[in-house]
This record gives sequence, C-alpha cells and structure tokens, in this order.
Amino acid sequence: MKPFVTYTLARLGLFVASYAVVWLVASIWLDFSAIANLWVLLVALLVSAVAAMFLLGGLRQKLAQSVQDRASRMTQRIEESRSAEDVD
Repeated sequence: MKPFVTYTLARLGLFVASYAVVWLVASIWLDFSAIANLWVLLVALLVSAVAAMFLLGGLRQKLAQSVQDRASRMTQRIEESRSAEDVD
C-alpha cells in the first residue's frame, strides 16, 4: 500500500479511536448537546494530533521519503527534458 494511504488511514483511525475514548469519558460528566459534542470533537482532534506525533513517526518518515523520491524523479525528468531541447 502506498505510504500516503497508509499514513492517512492511520491518522483517521487514531482520530476515531480518540473520539471514542473522549466521548466515553465525557459521557460520564456531560449531558450531550451540540455544544458538548463540538467540545468532544475538538478535544479528540487535539489528542489524536499529539498522539500521532509520537505513534506515527515511522509512517510519517516513510511518507516523507516517498515524497522526496518522487520530487527527485520529477526534477531529474525535467532536467533530462531541458537537456534534450538544448541539443536540438
């Protein structure tokens, strides 16, 4: 599977898990309304972002390497194209 898809699914899964945990904890103390649900959503976003920094470092590194490799290949093709135009 491509690193982008893997990393994106991991981030999404981490968010869903964070939301579920925060929702369960918040349901003990809060009566749910639209505002309470919004706060749960915001806290889950924050928790999943912090957790992703620590838990998904390897996947993020693979994604960065993939992007760098692709950029290098594109730069190489552009340079080859330029040199081919200069020869003619």
